[in-house]
Amino acid sequence: MKVIIIGNGGHSKVIQEMISAINSHEISAILDDKYQSERKENGIVYAPFSAFKKLLTENVKVVIAVGDNKIRRNISEKLDLRDGQYLSVVHPTAVVSISATIGNGTVIMPNAVINSQARIGKHCIINTGSIIEHDNCIDDYSHISPNTTLTGNVSLGEGVHIGASSTIIPGIKIGNWSIIGAGSTVIENIPPSSKAVGCPARIIKN
Repeated sequence: MKVIIIGNGGHSKVIQEMISAINSHEISAILDDKYQSERKENGIVYAPFSAFKKLLTENVKVVIAVGDNKIRRNISEKLDLRDGQYLSVVHPTAVVSISATIGNGTVIMPNAVINSQARIGKHCIINTGSIIEHDNCIDDYSHISPNTTLTGNVSLGEGVHIGASSTIIPGIKIGNWSIIGAGSTVIENIPPSSKAVGCPARIIKN
């Protein structure tokens, strides 16, 4: 399977290596507006975003390899592709329950664990070493940073960003587009569009 990657920053570099580790996938193009013109190197086309329509064919899948949640959503809306045209990338070292659901375009990084009945939406990032426990519900465009633990029955709205090494206790709900600071412990529900930090986490911005 050939893959077009959108974006070529640090997050994209990890995804590129993940795809290379999957023998059935091959990167055909990497698109980023830092490129002024189209060039080919080691069989991969490097080009600006404007080349996308020309390079997209029926048998090619797409990954939006951009770490910023809002930018990832904006690119998805601009591309206006069918869900099935996006590739979900799961690193071989990740452990994913057979009863978990992974949305199109979502990336599961090395050593992540996705447990029973977890539901993860579209274009999410489940980063290195993070743990998504049973019955979690993670909405589209969310980012779970490295070494984060979401215990059982946690619910995240759209576009939520959980900082590295944070812990969310069971049953907590975090509203759309909220941010949890690195190292925080969340023991109370967080409303939409809030920023919370600390142990226990306190809202510092709405």
